[in-house]
Amino acid sequence: MLANKFIEEGYKEFLAPAKLNLFLHVIRRRTDGYYNIQTVFQLIDLYDKLFIKTNISGQIRRISKDLNIPEEHDLSIKAAQLLKSFARSTLGADIYIEKNIPMGGGLGGGSSDAATTLIALNVLWHCQLTQNELHNLGLQLGADVPFFIFGQNAWGEGIGEKLTSFLNTPQDYLVIAPNEKVSTQEVFRSLELTKDRIPLKIAGFSNELDLENLTNDLEKGVLKRFKGISLVFDWLKQFGNAKMTGSGSCLFITLDSINKGKILVEKRPKDTLGFVVRGLNNHPHFNLMLDTE
Repeated sequence: MLANKFIEEGYKEFLAPAKLNLFLHVIRRRTDGYYNIQTVFQLIDLYDKLFIKTNISGQIRRISKDLNIPEEHDLSIKAAQLLKSFARSTLGADIYIEKNIPMGGGLGGGSSDAATTLIALNVLWHCQLTQNELHNLGLQLGADVPFFIFGQNAWGEGIGEKLTSFLNTPQDYLVIAPNEKVSTQEVFRSLELTKDRIPLKIAGFSNELDLENLTNDLEKGVLKRFKGISLVFDWLKQFGNAKMTGSGSCLFITLDSINKGKILVEKRPKDTLGFVVRGLNNHPHFNLMLDTE
C-alpha cells in the first residue's frame, strides 16, 4: 500500500480534513476587493493524506507526480516555503499528497493541505511557532487556511479568518461532487449585491441559530451559470434540504441514516462523485496545535 511504502521510507503521515459551509452569507464588499462574510465551518471526515519527510538539503520538493496543479501554485509547497522563510529553518521537506478531496468544489482541500503542512512542519522542523503565528501565516495563503489551523468547528466572520469556536451536534452528510469546477474569484465578481446584508448575531451560538434554514448567498448565481451543477442540485433536493458549500461546486444534505446515504451514493447522477461523511469536532491533529501554545 502507498502509506506503507512512504512510512518505510521514513515519511510521516498527516491528515487534512475537508469542510462544509453550513451556511454562507455575504455581508458587504470591502475596499480591498474582498467580501466580508458570515459562515459556519464544519469539519468532515473526508481526508487528503500528506506524507512528509524532512531533509537536510533545505529544499522543498513535491514528490506527487499526479496532481492536476502546477507546483508553483500548490498551496502546500507555498506553505512550506513560507514557514521555512519565517522560521528561518535550514531544513527542507519532501511532500507527497494523496488527493481524496475533490478539487475546486468548495470543500477546502487545498487550504486544508496547506494548513496541515504548516502544522506538520512546525513540529518536524521544531519551529515552535504558536497557533496564532501559524494562523497569520495561513492567512497569507488563503482565507480558509486559518480555519483549518484553528482546528475546531467555527463561526467565521471577516473574510473567514475571524473565528469563534462553534459547538455543533455530530451529524452525517451526503456530499455530491459534480464534475464541474467553479472559480471562487469569478463567483464573487459576478455576485449581485443590491445592498449590504444585515449581519446575524451569534448569541447562544448553535442554540439560537437555525442552520437548517440558513442559505448560501453564492448558490443562486452558481446554479444559474452552471447547468450541470443545477441539475445535480435539483436531483439532490428530492432527498433533503440541499445546499452548496463554499463557492461550489459540491452540494450536500444532512442524513438521518447512513444507509440512506449509501443508497443515494449508488443512485447519484452520472459524472459525479458521492461521499457519506461524518462531522468532526476537531482537526485530527488538533493536539499538535495545543502543543504549540
